[in-house]
This record gives sequence, structure tokens and C-alpha cells, in this order.
Amino acid sequence: MSSVSLIAAKSYELDQLRQSLETLLEPLGGMAAFVKPGDRVLLKPNMLTGARPTKECTTRKEIVYCVAQMVMDAGGKPFIGDSPAFGSAHGVAKQNGYLELLEELNIPLIEFHGKRYETESDNYKNLRLSKEAMEADVVINLPKVKSHIQLTMTLGVKNLFGCVPGKMKAWWHMEAGKEPETFADMLIETAKAIAPDLTIIDGIIGHEGNGPSGGEPKDLGVLGASADVFALDRAMVDILGVDPELVPTVALSMKKGLCSTTEAIDFPLEEPKTLAIADWKLPEALMPIDFALPRILKSTFRHLYIRFIKEPISSYSDK
Repeated sequence: MSSVSLIAAKSYELDQLRQSLETLLEPLGGMAAFVKPGDRVLLKPNMLTGARPTKECTTRKEIVYCVAQMVMDAGGKPFIGDSPAFGSAHGVAKQNGYLELLEELNIPLIEFHGKRYETESDNYKNLRLSKEAMEADVVINLPKVKSHIQLTMTLGVKNLFGCVPGKMKAWWHMEAGKEPETFADMLIETAKAIAPDLTIIDGIIGHEGNGPSGGEPKDLGVLGASADVFALDRAMVDILGVDPELVPTVALSMKKGLCSTTEAIDFPLEEPKTLAIADWKLPEALMPIDFALPRILKSTFRHLYIRFIKEPISSYSDK
């Protein structure tokens, strides 16, 4: 039985937030259960864009700051990485106020670089994923609670899509996004390959409506954590009152046996029903995200997909 720790949390004020995070992780063994002295620890926040820093569509810097401190207190060596949909990791970090905390804690910020990795899936022979994520000793996934116009919700599993570096993310949104279950299958395989050691979700203030960036902030007052990203996502949709069948990543993970009902999850602190939100707004309509790519680029992405994803990894050397 997977364990999901949930608490009510109202503040991003650093002292209160640090205490909330320590309370959140205590039933899971604390940070020391995940990080050992000398471990290289990737912190993977949601760094979608720097364009709307007041709209709560990225993981708050205070969450990253406190988690980084906790990793360091456990003897780990944290670094932050992402491959944002819009702009560079450095540019998005700057717009969202990350650079000051990085400088204070002397934490490196990296851009992801891709390498092809074999998967267990019959549908994908290999996926191009971040070397930095795959080679880290520990991965701590730090998603934001958000609605999403393509996948209804973006939670822990979807946040790991940021470990797909470069322009291939645009292709996946464009092509696989037209078939939500296909896209969800790729996201689940990515989550399985990255295998985050710990996921801590930022639900103090969420982003509802036409996310991932076109919606509005929503006070939720929730923090969640688990070593099982699929179980955490399943719990979060119950908190938000969203039918899990409407969220392709959750519905397919249930179908694959990666998670089930919340009755099959251990909640050592709060249960979803005690933190329930009655008026969470979903997108007005679901639609593909095609990034308005020119026709020739779409053709190029299709060729790369066929060559590097569907065909065996042994056919090509890494570049």
C-alpha cells in the first residue's frame, strides 16, 4: 500500500513553510529517508514560463528554497533543472525569482540535455530524456497543482514531462496531444523511467481554469508528498473533486494498475475528504496544443519521432 502524506498549509512564509514541509515528510521518514550524505539531488520544479509570474503557474520559489535546505541538512547536494516549454531554465528562473535563492544557497541551475533510454513499453522502444535526471542519485519532483487545457490536470506525472529536453516537447504536445490517451501513455512511461524518489506537490495556491498558464490563481491550502507519484496524483484529484476518468494520466495509470482507489492508499495525516475543494475550475474546453509550428517543422518532428522513438535504440548512436 502506497503512503500519501497530506496536510493543510496556508503560507509560503519561509519559517512556516519549512515547518509544514517537515510535518508533511515526517510520516514518510523525513528527508533523510530519501537523501543520504553525498547524494546528488535533482530538484525538478514546474518552470513552465517566466511570462506570468503572478499567476501561480510555476512552483513557488519558497517551496524550492525550503526543500533545498532540507536536502542540504540531510547531507545531499541539490541542483535545480528543467526544460521549460517557453524559454530557457535560466530565463524562467530569473523571472520567477529563483536566482536569489540559488545564489544564497550556492545551488547550480542546469539546462537539461537529452539522451535516448530504453523503456518497458511496447509502444515506445526508447524515449529521449534528460541525462541529468536519469543520472542523479535522487530525484525530487516538485509539481504545481494546475488545470490543463489538454490533459484536464497537470500534477506530478505531467511535471516530469519537463525531463524531456528540447523541442521534442512541442512535438509531443502537437501530435500525441491530439490523442490524450497516447500522450498520457508517453507521460506515464516517462514517469516510470525517471522514477522520482519523492514528489512534493505545491497546492498552497493552485492555478485553475485554462491552464497550464492561461488560468488564474486559486487558494487551496494543501501540500502533498509521496514516494509514489501515481498515488499522489490519484489523491489530488479527489481533493479537487475531479473525476479521475477525466484526467488521462490518472485514468490510464489506474488502468495499468499503477494506482487504484484512494481506499487503497495509506494517508498517515489528513485524508483527501478533509481537504476537499468544492469549486475548482477545470478548463472551459479541452484542446490540442500545436505551438503553431510551420508545416515543414511538423513534418520534421514526425520523421524524428518515427526514427528515434519507434525504432530500436540499438539502431542509432547517441549524439
